[in-house]
Amino acid sequence: MANKAIIAGSTGLIGSKLLQILLRESFYDEVLILVRKKTDLDHKKLTQLVVNFDQLDSYSDALTGHALFSCLGTTNAKTPDKTVYRHIDHDYPVQLAQLALKNGIKQYHLVSSIGANVGSSFFYTKTKGETEADIRQLGLPALHIYRPSMLTGNRQEKRSMEKALIAFYKIINPLLFGSWKKYRSIAGETVAMAMYKQSIKNNTGTFIYESDQIKQLS
Repeated sequence: MANKAIIAGSTGLIGSKLLQILLRESFYDEVLILVRKKTDLDHKKLTQLVVNFDQLDSYSDALTGHALFSCLGTTNAKTPDKTVYRHIDHDYPVQLAQLALKNGIKQYHLVSSIGANVGSSFFYTKTKGETEADIRQLGLPALHIYRPSMLTGNRQEKRSMEKALIAFYKIINPLLFGSWKKYRSIAGETVAMAMYKQSIKNNTGTFIYESDQIKQLS
């Protein structure tokens, strides 16, 4: 039986690495990416679906397969309006999860963030926590939630502040032990590989992976 994967957010740091892995490895016969505009990437396994994320229901018929990977996310610099920010980081992933459940997709993989908590006083981690909670209550057969720490890797867009943080983490990473180990920076490719490896298993239930666990899974 053919295995099909769906990626939302395939142009981001984690999503782009995940796409490379899925196209390279033999487990998936088809990879569907949901994009705002078509990319130049061409591969025999790849299908690109140009979508309006505000009208995801209208693409429901195409959202079938073995696993759906949500790698969506934005930044304060790109999306300073908190209402729009939450729409991207919360509403889109939740709606995709609803469609995955409706269409019988076996697995849903969500990129969240370290510190995700509905009770957080910080907008970013509170939004991530609310997204996790709202998806968990749907009752998906297999839900995998990844909470990476500071991400490293080459991005398409320049983030000067992030570069400074990455340099700082290179210094402090060796000092983070025990319960602090999960705060070490992590490569986007490492997260992507963990997502792929978990997706080829048949585990059911809800799984939450902190950053140090993600490294072990990869």
